Amino acid sequence: MKNKIIPYSPHLKEYSRMLRKNSTLSEVLLWQKIKNKGFEVQFHRQVPMLNYIVDFYCHEIMLAIEIDGDSHMFKYEYDKFRQGELENKGVKFLRFSDLEVKNNMFSVLLVLENEIEELLKLKV
Repeated sequence: MKNKIIPYSPHLKEYSRMLRKNSTLSEVLLWQKIKNKGFEVQFHRQVPMLNYIVDFYCHEIMLAIEIDGDSHMFKYEYDKFRQGELENKGVKFLRFSDLEVKNNMFSVLLVLENEIEELLKLKV
């Protein structure tokens, strides 16, 4: 089955490159665990979709991972709207806090592993 590519605004391409070069510690820590098909699927970092950029995305199972740091504390409504628009395109979301990734990576990876297994079952 061919991966579904969600279109994006071209101006986000350069911004996503900048975000990849300036990753947060939590993003770096999680990326070390999921890159190179660490969970049997390929994730990409700072992926532009529609008018937004998600922290990590797997095209194969349409799974986005967001790490919410301090910048998200006062953006609940924006994040909810943004996530809703992408979910309408078929994207599934997992959200973790910055502190969860830093302090409880084992649990984060268990949640991620379970979600990937479920999404792969649906794909068959």
